[in-house]
Amino acid sequence: MLAEPPASLRSVRGLRPPRPRTERTSAPYWPRLLPLLAALACVTRIPSFRWPLWSPDEGYLAVQARMLADGGELYETVVDRKPPLVPWLYEGTFALFGDATLLPLKVLAVAAQLLTAVLLVCVARRRWGDGAGRTAGVLYLLISVGLNPEDAQAATFEVFMLPCTAAALWCADRRRWGAAGAAVACAFLVKQTGGAVLVPVAWLLWQSGGARRGVLRLGVGLSAPVLAAAALTHPAGFLFWTVTGSGAYASFTGSELHVLFRGLTNTAVLAAACVGIIPPVVRVLRIARTGSAELWLWLASSAAAVLVGFHFFGHYFLQLTPPLALLGTAALQILPRVRTWTAVSVSAGTCALFLTWGMLAPRPELAHATRLAETARVLTAPQDKVLFWGIHPETYWLSDRTPASRYLTAGLLTNYSGGRNGPQVGERYAVEGSWRVFRRELREHPPTIVVDDSRGKLFTPNRLPTLRRLLTVGYEPVARVGGAVVYARVQR
Repeated sequence: MLAEPPASLRSVRGLRPPRPRTERTSAPYWPRLLPLLAALACVTRIPSFRWPLWSPDEGYLAVQARMLADGGELYETVVDRKPPLVPWLYEGTFALFGDATLLPLKVLAVAAQLLTAVLLVCVARRRWGDGAGRTAGVLYLLISVGLNPEDAQAATFEVFMLPCTAAALWCADRRRWGAAGAAVACAFLVKQTGGAVLVPVAWLLWQSGGARRGVLRLGVGLSAPVLAAAALTHPAGFLFWTVTGSGAYASFTGSELHVLFRGLTNTAVLAAACVGIIPPVVRVLRIARTGSAELWLWLASSAAAVLVGFHFFGHYFLQLTPPLALLGTAALQILPRVRTWTAVSVSAGTCALFLTWGMLAPRPELAHATRLAETARVLTAPQDKVLFWGIHPETYWLSDRTPASRYLTAGLLTNYSGGRNGPQVGERYAVEGSWRVFRRELREHPPTIVVDDSRGKLFTPNRLPTLRRLLTVGYEPVARVGGAVVYARVQR
């Protein structure tokens, strides 16, 4: 809870005591607030319905879900560097609604953002009263779109991770340590960096006295879901793909300036989205104590999670938005009330700009992937297997064709990711053992066509002896589509 600033500071600087925790209005709270938050969650996610999909991650998950539905095994014949919850979510949604559209997943993303906002409302209301709860929920939804639309609007890992992280803090704030541990585990099982919320949870446990029973409950709640997920998949594969098998991917070597520029750019974009709440936080930091150490720890641990892997993709920064919303709310409690209206108004204005960006932004890569998918449908039969050699796995989903390999992008076989163009790209930097498996897959089930979508990037077949040999011996070029070369298998 915020400490009250000295009287001299309040009179000189225009501060006021923080609103009491017991502040409650006589009017119904949730019946009025929940429809507002639901409407705001829907409005802020409108651009997500503009396109069939927004990012390659959505495409990857859609293809994974189809492979799982066809009998694939996660971390065996269906692989990725991510934990299992979101692939299972896609698989279950496809089983209920069909796999031809991501519309149900987009609706679930709206629900995830609404749930996150509701949990933040509960945390803020418990600490600072009804008004603070409303402020926290509204601010969160307004800043949640404050990134490149491809990052903010996609129904992928970070969006589904956020309600888990907010639930972890909600449970810890109420000393429900077993539930807090389970929420941390769920955040980790959505994406590994979600486990960063364990830091503020552990701090709250220590602040509560660190009772042995609390530590035990937290540990059991944390470990049980993770062990269950490992048992339901393949324990060794689960450990390898989610923890130990990404050493080269997490390296900073290669394209240092490129990824540094990306990190600074995404930081600036998110800061622009948060321009309504950053000034109050800075003002309170400068002239008064803010307290709420666990919120600062949440922000710091989330920032550390963004840094892990040294890629700085925009969607990584979504993890910062819940603690930023709560810290902004905390700061506004000891500033004049007019500052709250200013913060919300400015945030609404920036939100409108980001929504406009999302509605008008062109999608040239999606258009290219769609053209490749159409070409694949013309050149192959529905039962044929194909290989798209590139970084756009959504092409498999758009073409409705089965991948010839479990490795859905060139990144897993070359360590190419996000424009990395340094020395650590090539066959020797692939996921351990992947080329051996890849060669076996193509030998046992040769793809009908191979689409080289490298377009001059470092994972071009000319730099990869195994793939170059495959194309030279068994395939011939038959078409070009926007810089991609389509190879058909030579019948012998």
